[in-house]
Amino acid sequence: MRRREFLLAGLLVPFLPACGHDEDAVRVDLSRREEPTMRQPPKAVTYAYLPQYAHTVSYERHRLLLDYLSRSTGLSLRQVFPDTFEEHVRMVERGEIDISFSNPFAYIRMAASGARAFARIIEPSGKPDFKSQIICRRDNKALVTLADCRGKRWMAVDQSSAGGYIYALGEFYDNGIRRSDFAEITFAPGPGGKQEKVVLAVFAGACDIGSIRDGTLDILRERIDIGQLRILAESKSYPGWVYSARLGFPPETTARIARAFFALNYDRPDDATILTTAGMRGIIPANDADYASVRRLAEKLGLDATAGGDE
Repeated sequence: MRRREFLLAGLLVPFLPACGHDEDAVRVDLSRREEPTMRQPPKAVTYAYLPQYAHTVSYERHRLLLDYLSRSTGLSLRQVFPDTFEEHVRMVERGEIDISFSNPFAYIRMAASGARAFARIIEPSGKPDFKSQIICRRDNKALVTLADCRGKRWMAVDQSSAGGYIYALGEFYDNGIRRSDFAEITFAPGPGGKQEKVVLAVFAGACDIGSIRDGTLDILRERIDIGQLRILAESKSYPGWVYSARLGFPPETTARIARAFFALNYDRPDDATILTTAGMRGIIPANDADYASVRRLAEKLGLDATAGGDE
């Protein structure tokens, strides 16, 4: 027993100077306590690119742009990757995507549930609009004019794809060709990468014609011999891709992002790298009224802009 007391005294010796005669004792009021709280990091702003291309392409195209936005606004941003056009629209409606970069038809669908446009891009062409291209194999001698598409197999990108379906559908409509005039209309299968899949299907002869947005062929230049393809026709031009904020997203945060977008200048080399990588030449202000022509086209074609591309 005495050995245990001796050991205990030895352990206490190093602590005794802290309670010497020259120091005041500290009184602790145990009746006043505060529970420790964990500081939560700010929630990241979710950003999504409508999946017209493969997820890896979407990521690489917009990685530099998101890095720039984070530096310029001080916001934490996270890119998310819906698998389909429909999933993208639904995620915006559920509040799972804060900032959407989408084609105009997907936008007017999302606007029906409260999303609002605040910016749109200058396309690589240098214009704030774009068009659909109807492509075929160069060696397909049966296809010379748009009228020759009757009775042919058409693959489009998606029922909600503007350049990959709806603008082309409008061009056919204006030339007296209806959906029932085709042997079949199919849509690119699987998640993401649908523009590429249309091009590859035409290249392989799996369909007679395909509809894509302009600029897509350049993306595939390194993968296939695009010289074996030709552009049979192009649609009219419509407003370009649009940035919108979901219903309930703080307007002041939207304004911070918009200011950063509008500050990008293609004449500055660093900014040009960011913009070129993202497939654009600039970002300009936009509002919902800019997309009235797309709504008129959807109405002419009998498309329900609130429920997808079904007629």
